[in-house]
Amino acid sequence: MQKQVTIIGSGIVGAVTAYYLSADPTLNVTIYDEGIGQATKNSAGIISPWLSKRRNQRWYELAKAGAAFYPEIVEDTQMGYSVYQQAGTIVTRSDPADLEELYDLAIARRQQAPQIGTVDKLTAAEVQERIPLLTDPEPGIFISGGARVDGDKFAHNLLKYAEQRNLVRHKGKVTLGDQGQLLTPHGQQAYDTLILAVGAWLKPLLLSMGIVADVRPQKGQLIELQLPESWGDDVPVLMPEGERDFIPFTRSKLVVGATHEDDMGYDLQRSELVEQDLFASGAKLDRRLKIDQISQIKVGTRAYTHDFAPFFGPLPDNPHILVASGLGSSGLTTGPMVGKLLADYVRTGNQTDWDRYQRPIETYLDAAD
Repeated sequence: MQKQVTIIGSGIVGAVTAYYLSADPTLNVTIYDEGIGQATKNSAGIISPWLSKRRNQRWYELAKAGAAFYPEIVEDTQMGYSVYQQAGTIVTRSDPADLEELYDLAIARRQQAPQIGTVDKLTAAEVQERIPLLTDPEPGIFISGGARVDGDKFAHNLLKYAEQRNLVRHKGKVTLGDQGQLLTPHGQQAYDTLILAVGAWLKPLLLSMGIVADVRPQKGQLIELQLPESWGDDVPVLMPEGERDFIPFTRSKLVVGATHEDDMGYDLQRSELVEQDLFASGAKLDRRLKIDQISQIKVGTRAYTHDFAPFFGPLPDNPHILVASGLGSSGLTTGPMVGKLLADYVRTGNQTDWDRYQRPIETYLDAAD
């Protein structure tokens, strides 16, 4: 008899989890998503964690594993360049000492993460040669293993692939009863395992069960521009000092962003002031940009914890309910590994080495008063 696995949330974690579970014929997999404010659909899509100076070693291990995991999924599902491109990343700095420090960090980390690829110090002219869009470049460090991913297309393709195997999708809002009952637009639904991959919405979802999750929402906005010129697939991502990330996607789409707005709650309204700020940031790098080239403004809500670290796994008092949240602005980097670990746990019950990637899950969950 098939076991019923239900996933709430079809962002990066839910989609990867569904993709792997749908390959198991002993499982019946269903996914629900309301489709509002999802961070995955509205993210910049930079996969390049190796030069981060965050001190959280567990986060780095998870991000490193997630970045290394992408090529495997992309190859298995035959996703094209419009979804994922490993064209490298360039991190720029104005201070030569800072640049040397970044270079040394990349060389040291490459010993444990060969996925970094080649590491090159570039002059400002060499940076401009790699990214012809730039009019005011600074010197930087290039790492060939960096990549960009269209999170929306990536998750969509995984779900379509899973549907061809053993996944049923539903659109709509779900809630939980006080004992973890799953309440959907179609009434209460039974499950053997429930996976809550709802990002910033985990806190309100769990309150009905008397659980307070250490999750807060953070608003993120970015702009997409359609430019008259086009470029090849080998143009790297730019992570400049003091400006928004500058991401040339396929052919003629440029993404600038994203913001980190801590005091906006679940607000998904576009802000003209933020749009102007993002455009100004892009225009500092490419003076030829024009405001009427903005083709789209995306707004999403990320999930953050008090220590800016993700958490995932079964609820301490209810092992049939799994949660994942707190991925923050690096969710597209850490999310695939979280989804794979959750899928492995559903099939095997194995949590080996999870403490490499996160603090105990109780750190982020508390009883409501």
